Amino acid sequence: MEILKAFLLMVILGAVIGLFLGIAGNKLAVKEDTRVADLLAMLPGYNCGGCGNPGCSGMAEALVSGKSHIEDCKPCKPDQRTKIKEYMKEHDLAA
Repeated sequence: MEILKAFLLMVILGAVIGLFLGIAGNKLAVKEDTRVADLLAMLPGYNCGGCGNPGCSGMAEALVSGKSHIEDCKPCKPDQRTKIKEYMKEHDLAA
């Protein structure tokens, strides 16, 4: 009988802790900002540094933070610039 009590106690304790962790995981979840990755995929990818940033990833971060403009990217083609400007307007970023 003692083994059954111990087993039930562990099952109940595990269920309560699991429920608590599940709720905490949903409440404390960090939402990922994909804007930098999206802009990085739209940039030419030469990593030339001609814009004054350390490569295209630096340029994407500068675009999201508003520290740079897409016109600074020298090898970017006009259709790419238009696409990036549209993306930035859709996501309320300074163009």
